[in-house]
Amino acid sequence: MNHDDLRHWSKRAADWAHDYHATLRDRPVRAQTTPGATAARLPRAAPEAPEPIEAIFADFEAIVPDAMTHWQHPRFFAYFPANAAPASMLAEQLANAIAAQAMLWQTAPAATEIEAVMIGWLAGALGLPDRFTGTIHDSASTATLAAVLTMRERALDWAGNAEGLAGQPALRIYASAETHSSVDKAARVSGIGQAGLVKVATGADHAMDPAALAAAIRADRAAGRLPAGVILCAGGTSIGAFDRIGAALAVARAEGLYSHVDAAWAGSAMICPEFRALWEGVEAADSIVFNPHKWLGAQFDCAVQSLADPGPQIRTLGLRPDYLATPGQEMVTDFNEWTLPLGRRFRALKLWFVLRAYGLEGLRVRIRNHVAWAAEARAALAALPGVEAVTPRVLSLFTFALDAGDAATEDLLARINDDGRIYLTRTRSAGRLLIRVQVGQFDCTRADVMTIPAVVAELLGTRP
Repeated sequence: MNHDDLRHWSKRAADWAHDYHATLRDRPVRAQTTPGATAARLPRAAPEAPEPIEAIFADFEAIVPDAMTHWQHPRFFAYFPANAAPASMLAEQLANAIAAQAMLWQTAPAATEIEAVMIGWLAGALGLPDRFTGTIHDSASTATLAAVLTMRERALDWAGNAEGLAGQPALRIYASAETHSSVDKAARVSGIGQAGLVKVATGADHAMDPAALAAAIRADRAAGRLPAGVILCAGGTSIGAFDRIGAALAVARAEGLYSHVDAAWAGSAMICPEFRALWEGVEAADSIVFNPHKWLGAQFDCAVQSLADPGPQIRTLGLRPDYLATPGQEMVTDFNEWTLPLGRRFRALKLWFVLRAYGLEGLRVRIRNHVAWAAEARAALAALPGVEAVTPRVLSLFTFALDAGDAATEDLLARINDDGRIYLTRTRSAGRLLIRVQVGQFDCTRADVMTIPAVVAELLGTRP
């Protein structure tokens, strides 16, 4: 296949993509397949001779789409969305064609400088102070690991990188039980260990108790341990919990600890000023992460980390061997020094396209609609006999369950997902199995969202 062939098949792929999105509502949301079924349709070894692209494309059409869960389906209400607005898809095509490795300014000047500008645009859109800068990661998990490594090195006066962790004080980082499992993974990967991650007590509102945080830090200091940082939850994955951000950050600052706010999902909603009370006081954070790929239409992967001062993270992660130096350009930004991988994709291009193609107000309208439709769907579910809306709606996320108990709830969820019209997932809170609903797919409509109570009512044999 050469570039002339690519031109033809790119047009064919664009036509396929158009038809795919036009027919998504006719497809079951979740893949209707079994483990191993797709692999069984593939040869056991790679071909020795070239195969015609016609055959390859035909196999793609025959094998792949029906064995995929359709994340762009307008009735995908599971997990959080991984949105891909058309403008983002176009930008990704162009970024793929250029195929730059944007590790240094000199290897991708436009990618580097557009990234810096997009970080500024988004900080302003979220209402953050002008002092915030930042970078783009693949996911919030990576940004959180970067923050945890920075916490570690800052607490150890950067001795961990130089000397290793053997013989160093036992480090502690603090988070609530509502934080994402990526925090646990970061504690493990960073060498702090699971035992070094202190889950601070939460109140009835599922928010970290700032007084309990302060007490845990004091207790660790008294025991000879070394507190390193605080990780706060702004829109937890399970039920949308928010810590009391401002009060907890005040404790972190008083104790001299580095702070990171995980707003992977909910951060996008902060382009709407009326939702910012949920993370009031966030401007005191050292690090904040949110995923435009979850709710702003920039397709996966695209996680934005805002930093009040990038210096500690660069000192933690940055390396500049001679073969990566840019002589005569010592003051340029090389974003690989801000992140874990050396290699970097041109992720900023899709942000540039999306923010311009829809505008902040166009994106706000979508988010506000999702929040309003989620409230309407929750009320409709709560009105069904035997159905309880369990946790409060937080933005566009809520949970429900059957009064009959966990087994009945689990059975209902299986029937919902086997039905195929909508896709929901489970969680557990206060020991109870819950069905989780999250509205946020880029092209969903009110009618799509109201399919949720309609399907539940039908499966339960009740009237919506």
